[in-house]
Amino acid sequence: MKFKRVVVTGIGAFTPIGNNLDEIFENLKNGVSGCGPITYFDTENFKTKFACEVKNFDLNKYIDRKEARKMDPYTHLAMAAAEECM
Repeated sequence: MKFKRVVVTGIGAFTPIGNNLDEIFENLKNGVSGCGPITYFDTENFKTKFACEVKNFDLNKYIDRKEARKMDPYTHLAMAAAEECM
């Protein structure tokens, strides 16, 4: 098998413990948990009431509102993370 080289040109991530690399790294070092009450939908009919949601994500900073309506939330996060990489 022939190995190929990989070059990392940027890193972008939106996680339950932070929305930029510095914040994520600090929270990892400090043992901060990303778990909390579910806020995206009503959990009355579900047993589980907590999850690890991405918090304080400002979609308008990365994607035009009209374009964002054509995408699902996972795509919003992927597009924003890709832009953070660049």
